[in-house]
Amino acid sequence: MNKPTSSSLRWFVPGDLNGFFGLVVDNLSILGFIAAALVGIFGFPAEVVFTRMFPGTALGVLVGNLIYTAMARRLALRSGRDDVTAMPLGLDAPTSIGMALLVLGPAFAQFRAGGMDEQAAAMATWQLGMASLMVMGALKLVLSFAGDAITRIVPRAALLGSIGGAALVLLGFLPLIETLRSPVVGLATFGLLLYVLVAKGRLPVRIPGVLLAFIVGTTLYYGLGLAGLGAPGFKVPEAVAFGITPPWPTLAFIDGLPHTVPYLSLLLPFGLLMVVGGINVAESARAAGDDYRTRDVLLAEAVSTLVAGLCGGVAQTTPYIGQPAYKHMGARMGYTLLTGLFVGIGGMLGIVSGLVQWLPLAVLAPIIVYVGLDITVQAFQSTRREHAIAVALAFLPSVAYLLVIKLGNPAWIAPQRFGELYSSVEGHGLPDLATIVVLGNGFIITAMLWASALVAMIEQRMRLASLWLLVAAVLTLFGVVHSVHPQGGVYLPWALDGLARTIAWQFAAGYAVLAGMLALLSLQKAETRA
Repeated sequence: MNKPTSSSLRWFVPGDLNGFFGLVVDNLSILGFIAAALVGIFGFPAEVVFTRMFPGTALGVLVGNLIYTAMARRLALRSGRDDVTAMPLGLDAPTSIGMALLVLGPAFAQFRAGGMDEQAAAMATWQLGMASLMVMGALKLVLSFAGDAITRIVPRAALLGSIGGAALVLLGFLPLIETLRSPVVGLATFGLLLYVLVAKGRLPVRIPGVLLAFIVGTTLYYGLGLAGLGAPGFKVPEAVAFGITPPWPTLAFIDGLPHTVPYLSLLLPFGLLMVVGGINVAESARAAGDDYRTRDVLLAEAVSTLVAGLCGGVAQTTPYIGQPAYKHMGARMGYTLLTGLFVGIGGMLGIVSGLVQWLPLAVLAPIIVYVGLDITVQAFQSTRREHAIAVALAFLPSVAYLLVIKLGNPAWIAPQRFGELYSSVEGHGLPDLATIVVLGNGFIITAMLWASALVAMIEQRMRLASLWLLVAAVLTLFGVVHSVHPQGGVYLPWALDGLARTIAWQFAAGYAVLAGMLALLSLQKAETRA
């Protein structure tokens, strides 16, 4: 085989079309869920989502895919191979959905509760979203030079278990409720997705299975709705006016930086998990025959996230784990170029906004449920069997956070009543609601610390387990985990008083006492076996 040259290396091959459809559907589904969650669940102004958040977010996808396309072309020329497949880049499903459900939506509700009008609250939330991306992008940029060291320090059970719990409870359960609010559409779409993605069933037409599920679900939704047979509340969305909304760089994110403080316990793990994911993706591509430098892969996703945040985006980009799958489709480097141009330019022209606005939440939610289930299964499959209990333990703080989301809804419990329940001490121990809230605040970091300590215990490394627990104790005192503020804010421990002070010191003392016990147990002489 002749070594390809710059002029002979083809930009597109037939397999790139399959890769393009698959990657575009992934990105559109995530954008669609962000819009549906913010507008449909939290009442966020659609105009701000489509004209301010989406263009910058789409630009990040464009920049990242252009970089990965260039990396693939460079690797093909350097290696003398014409079968190199580019790394697929898109919006990360868990953290993008987490941003909508756990950061942007609740922040908008809090701004409104604080007296802001709808437009002012929406703009403040948008600035918070930009600032969040800048924080995560900066973290990824720094950690791209130390990603391998992080994976050596933090056990895989802790990394995957913490996100697995969030995936099962938040990406699985919450979207499942949205799926079943329109049972005919939701169950039909979800079942079809399971048929093509899990059961690997055959289809009568040669189109991507996810795309077919979207077409069937959307047709059912509008067909039943227009016939008067749909679920209550059906309405045809207003058409989005096509217009050029260029994602210009802006320093508006600076105003949002102070508002990121209560959410750092979410944002920092989100960024860390993308670094770990990028390392795993690079290893996966290397196993498939494409030897990309891990640092280049991580730097590209960090740069694209920073560009998105600087230009108004609110969802971080990441390389997708499916690079070998795209290679098996016959895709090379053209599919990432096509995807980047379609999503990026479509985001600026309003085409992407128009497409996602017509995708019903009952059709989008099932793919998110599947993503949550898949991530949960991966958390168990990718860890050692003896560490499985640590993965399961890491799920529990996510359950508490789910309860916090539901119980903290002012439509369910009035804020005054919530405050009374939070501080009412009846019988022995701390108040139930306060315990649930404190366990849920900082749940991802809590899960990582718990699982890391348990893995160390399983491996009979008691001093290391003690160290993890001492870290938990220190972080507890400052509210990074187990924040006593219902909104999850950080603080100085000596500034607390009353019940808040009692809770913080009780939790920190609990970790410290357990750390001391394990440290003492580590002094035992090892058993000698005959």
